[in-house]
Amino acid sequence: MRAPFRKIALLAAALAVGACATAYALTAEIGPTFVSATATVQPRELPRHGGAPITLRSVTRVGTKDGSTPPTLKSIDFLIDRHGNVNSKAFPVCPLAKLEGTAPAQARRRCAGALVGKGTGKALVTMPGKAPFQVTSQLSFFNGPPSGGKPTLIAHGYETVPAPKTLLVPITIERVSMGRYGFRAKVEMPEVAGGYGAPILAEASVGATRRRGGKEVGYISAYCSGGRLQVDGNLTFTNGDFFPATLTSPCHLPR
Repeated sequence: MRAPFRKIALLAAALAVGACATAYALTAEIGPTFVSATATVQPRELPRHGGAPITLRSVTRVGTKDGSTPPTLKSIDFLIDRHGNVNSKAFPVCPLAKLEGTAPAQARRRCAGALVGKGTGKALVTMPGKAPFQVTSQLSFFNGPPSGGKPTLIAHGYETVPAPKTLLVPITIERVSMGRYGFRAKVEMPEVAGGYGAPILAEASVGATRRRGGKEVGYISAYCSGGRLQVDGNLTFTNGDFFPATLTSPCHLPR
């Protein structure tokens, strides 16, 4: 019975995306589950060519209309606008080993130069014999060592339930040639709270700058083409449900 439901879920989400093709935010429902997503780029004034430093912010929320536990988010697959670049070589790198066993403040001190983004993660924890409760973690994103010549990010989180534990997720950024999109990054969600946690919020803001060669360089840079920058996300859940979303953020040329 799951396959027909998945097709209905996909159709509902696709219709929502089509109705909001130029929006920076959308919400879709999959049975009792709802998913909302936003993506914004700052600043909006960008050059016609070359590129200027930007910050990319995304917010994804998962919940249910009836108060039940939402399905567990397994992965988020991002396709990112080709009108830009990832300037990872301009920033120090932080290896995984340096982040192992660290809490958020300690990780940010150890790899301050490689810190290129921050965020917040929340999960709903449902343990046997306990009422459901929420846990929150600061998220940090560090410029990691290249993997096969490709830039990497290391997402860092920290949980205290059922015991203190550092959560580290390597994210490889690969170049692709897919129409509007030039970069791809897949985030595999870590097991939360010993498998009893279902992520309900993933909020991230990525974009740091530093001086190099006498000018300001951004970890991410972009230029404006067609009045928008675009991100495509595909959320996959452990129960087989999936949610595609195409989001745009407006941009304009200097006046």
